[in-house]
Amino acid sequence: MKKNIAATAFIALMALAGVGTWFFTSSQESYSGTSEPIVLGGLVSDANIMIFTAEDQHFFAANGINFTFRTYDTGLATIDDLLKGKVDIAGASEYPVVAKAFQKDNISIIASTSKSDIVYLVGRIDRGIRNTSDLKGKMIGIPRGTIMEFYLGRLLDLHGMSIRDVILINLPAGQTADAIANGSVDAVVTWEPYVSQIQEQHANGTVIWSVQSSQAVYGVLVCRNEWIKEHPDLVIKVLNSLAESEGYIVQHPDEAKAILQRRYHYSDEYVARVWPEHQFSLSLDQSLITAMEDEGRWMIANNMTNASNVPDLRNYIYEDGLEAVRPGSVNIII
Repeated sequence: MKKNIAATAFIALMALAGVGTWFFTSSQESYSGTSEPIVLGGLVSDANIMIFTAEDQHFFAANGINFTFRTYDTGLATIDDLLKGKVDIAGASEYPVVAKAFQKDNISIIASTSKSDIVYLVGRIDRGIRNTSDLKGKMIGIPRGTIMEFYLGRLLDLHGMSIRDVILINLPAGQTADAIANGSVDAVVTWEPYVSQIQEQHANGTVIWSVQSSQAVYGVLVCRNEWIKEHPDLVIKVLNSLAESEGYIVQHPDEAKAILQRRYHYSDEYVARVWPEHQFSLSLDQSLITAMEDEGRWMIANNMTNASNVPDLRNYIYEDGLEAVRPGSVNIII
C-alpha cells in the first residue's frame, strides 16, 4: 500500500496543523481535545517496551488517544482479530504479515518498533537431545503459523535436515514451560521471557540454542488498509506517541527498564541480561522487506502456500504516516 494514501494523510496533516503543532512537541503538554480509543493487540514480549513506555508516560493520552492493550498468544491470532475488527492495531512479527500477503489480505505495516534476538530452542537432555542432529524424529512444541516455525525450519536446514524431519506440536508460548516439565514434548521453540522461565525450572536438564541465525525478528505494527484510510490522523498520533517513547527510552534507559520490570514483575538480573538483545527504534527500512522476502521464499519451498512467487511485499507497507512524523526513519527502496 506504499504511497497510495498520501493525499489522505497530507490532508490529515494539514488539518492537524490547523490546531497547532502539538503532535511534534513534548507530551508534557496535555491534550485538551476529545480522546479517541485505540485497541492494540500484542504478545507478552519485552520487545513491546516502546508501547509500554508510551502508555506509562502518558504519551498516548497527551496525543489524544484513549489507549488499551490486549494480550494475545501469537501475532497470527492478533492479526486474525485485526481482520475481524476486534483490534485497531496488531503488534506482531513480520512473518504472519507475509502469510497474509499470500492470501491477499488488505493490511499494512505502519512501523517497526524493534529488532530482537530472543528466540531459542530448548530441549530435554533426558530425551536424548544434546546436539542439533538429535532433533530428528523428536516432538517439538511450537506456536504454528508463527516466525518460530520459520526459525526452526532454517535451523534444521542448516544442519542437513528439514522441518519434515521433526514432529511439530502446536503449543502456545505460555504453555511451553509446563510442556517441557510434563514431558508432552521433547523440545520447544519459544521466546523470552518464556525461555528464562524454562531455564529456571529445569536448569540442569535442558540444552538451549539460538535459532535465529543472526536474522532479527521485527516487532511490527499492522493495521487494516480501510482503517488507515479512515483514520490517517490517528496513525500519525500513534506514531508520534511512539517517537516520543523512543526518545524517552534513549534518554532514560534505567527508567524504561523499570517500566518493563513493573509490567511483568521481572528481576534486575533478567532485565540486564535481555535488554541488549533488543534494538528499540521506530523505522521502516529495506532490511525488513529483505527478511520478509526470505520468509516468503521459505514458505513456498515448504509448501505452506500454493503460490509460486513471493508477492511484492512493499505493497504491505504504509510509509506515509512515519514519513510525516519522522522522515529519516523510512528507508525502503522503491
